[in-house]
Amino acid sequence: MGMEFRPYYLSREWVKLGHKVTIVAGDYSHLRKNNPEVSDDFQTEIIDGIEYCWIKTGEYLGNGAKRALSMVRFVRKLYFNARKIADRWCPDVVIASSTYPLDTYAAQKISKLSGARYIHEVHDMWPSTLYEVGGMSKRHPFVVIMQIAENSAYKHCDKCVALLPYTKEYMVRHGLRADKFINIQNGVDPEEWEHTEKIPDVHEQFFKEHAGQFVVGYFGGHALSNALDNALDVAKEFVENIKICFVFVGEGVEKKRLIERAESEQIRNVFFLPQVNKKAVPDLLKHFDCSYMTGADSPLYRFGLCLNKMYDSMMAGLPIVCAFVAPDTLVREYDCGFQCDPNNKVEVVRAIQALYDMSQTDLQAMGQNGRTAIEDSFTYQKLARRFETIF
Repeated sequence: MGMEFRPYYLSREWVKLGHKVTIVAGDYSHLRKNNPEVSDDFQTEIIDGIEYCWIKTGEYLGNGAKRALSMVRFVRKLYFNARKIADRWCPDVVIASSTYPLDTYAAQKISKLSGARYIHEVHDMWPSTLYEVGGMSKRHPFVVIMQIAENSAYKHCDKCVALLPYTKEYMVRHGLRADKFINIQNGVDPEEWEHTEKIPDVHEQFFKEHAGQFVVGYFGGHALSNALDNALDVAKEFVENIKICFVFVGEGVEKKRLIERAESEQIRNVFFLPQVNKKAVPDLLKHFDCSYMTGADSPLYRFGLCLNKMYDSMMAGLPIVCAFVAPDTLVREYDCGFQCDPNNKVEVVRAIQALYDMSQTDLQAMGQNGRTAIEDSFTYQKLARRFETIF
């Protein structure tokens, strides 16, 4: 359906390992490119060996009351049908895996009725996100409800799988027993790198016209949270070097303003291209010389980074400039690029210059460090097997 990839990739691997997997999900999510057509609750279909069970939750726009109502509908229908779910599927393992922690109550009830293990998987740090980034008060009723649910999940789960690597201390403070914590990050599907889509003609033509230049490539969203103004500031420092260009691939609410800024300030070495399909990302990255990742300051980054573009860039064998205020990332751990403070322009410029000055052999060796790390530890086949050990 698009965008919510992790549960699909892990489930597909578990099916290959001989497990029977059912994903119970709401019929609508703003993250999907396509949503299923669902007429009845608990309608099922098989996709690549995975049984999908859909629950009608209603459509919504943005992050307002209708999205909250959609969450409540989903959890309520799960909770009050827990006996039906337990009897129908008789699960050995129940995994609560969503953005918000409210589904813990349904997961706890289903696991108790079926005698199953309960694994709580944390994607986003709710409710911390709500008050640290969203500006909501800690006393807001919605935040309080989420906090109670988060604490309950940590207290009652058999294991807690965290995508972000530095969340253990926080979780223990909120009731998790330390030995229940396990960090299983995102990864890549190697098959998608063997059967890729070609980039669109407009991209192909651009890279032909700029052949021979050192391409600093950014791919992803163009929103305030991506801090692309910092990237423009960095690009300005290289505007006189005609052998270096910066390419931003993607869409977002800030894109038009960023283009206008680049034009008004005559930042001639910056180019903007449309986004590409996920299956075309491997082909796109072949045209970059290094991958530029950046983001605005956020207190949530203290928990670490788990960005799909980081794993994709590593798989592509690209050296990475990781401009985030965060603890050590895989970029630093595996020596596959430079980790910099996005607010320190001099530091970021120095990193890009260092990559540009490297010999092709050294550049490839640095990129290969990242690819080797992915192949050894961060393919979904390896991640699924690691996850399987806690079943």
